[in-house]
Amino acid sequence: MTTFSIDHDNTITAYLAGEAIPEDQARFSSEKELAKLAAHWPAERLVEIWNGFAGVPPFGDLKPVKKFTDRKTAVGRIWRAIQALTPTAAPEAADVAPKTANPRKAASRDPKAAPAREGSKKAIVLELLRRPEGATLADLMSATGWQAHSVRGFLSGALGKKMGLAVESLKSASGSRVYRIVEER
Repeated sequence: MTTFSIDHDNTITAYLAGEAIPEDQARFSSEKELAKLAAHWPAERLVEIWNGFAGVPPFGDLKPVKKFTDRKTAVGRIWRAIQALTPTAAPEAADVAPKTANPRKAASRDPKAAPAREGSKKAIVLELLRRPEGATLADLMSATGWQAHSVRGFLSGALGKKMGLAVESLKSASGSRVYRIVEER
């Protein structure tokens, strides 16, 4: 909560909670407390306080006055004006780890990539793709039980990127797409 102080020269200063306020200055934290203080001031002091704000940043749009209609109006206008003095605390840093520049791990073509376990779906796909005639998408889907997008992702990711194998895609005489591994010679 912001606490304001006013000195004998009518200078109003805003303080955040916990900040030291000089003992010789009157303090207030609400419009009601300001009204209590102002109850003992002459009306000219309220005009001086207001005119001290007029035309000064951040109060550039305020105009000087000669008098107020009553004390309540003066206190209300001064209170609204000093809200521009309210200091803001520096935002606290969030308790999260900073983001990395690129969160994705780069694919590595490891020549020592783990071979497929015997009988695994990876081994089955590799066996089908190493045949001279290759394998159609339908063949790979029926052998693994995977959907078409999963088979294509496996060909691209696990075989192409991770294992570094060149997978060739051809159109067969019947017009269906055939995949096969290009053996290095």
